[in-house]
Amino acid sequence: MAIDPAATLIYDGECGLCRRCVELVRRWDREHRIALVPFQDQAAVARFGIPLPALAAAMHLVLPDRRVFAGADAVPEILRLLPGGGRRFARWLFAIPGVRPVARRVYAWVARRRRCAVRGYAAPGN
Repeated sequence: MAIDPAATLIYDGECGLCRRCVELVRRWDREHRIALVPFQDQAAVARFGIPLPALAAAMHLVLPDRRVFAGADAVPEILRLLPGGGRRFARWLFAIPGVRPVARRVYAWVARRRRCAVRGYAAPGN
């Protein structure tokens, strides 16, 4: 099976916050290094073998070498792939010891509440 030359970012296409973030990636990705695929496109995401509950819980970045980064761990990889010096600060920020664990907690917190924050739905457990 041939591997696509671009990395693939799998996201929640029904989440307004996710769509806004993906639109930023789309604008910054002038060299088309990242394919953007909503996890609802089951035919497109099936080839990656990532379980649907995992895809629903967090964005996933799949690199051409098949490494997978999920949630906050995907952010520095996305920034690495994007051209432009303006994102250098964000890449540098993720290199600071302790930032990734904090980013993971913040990402998980937002991901659990994103439907509430974006669509007006009640947050899970509320």
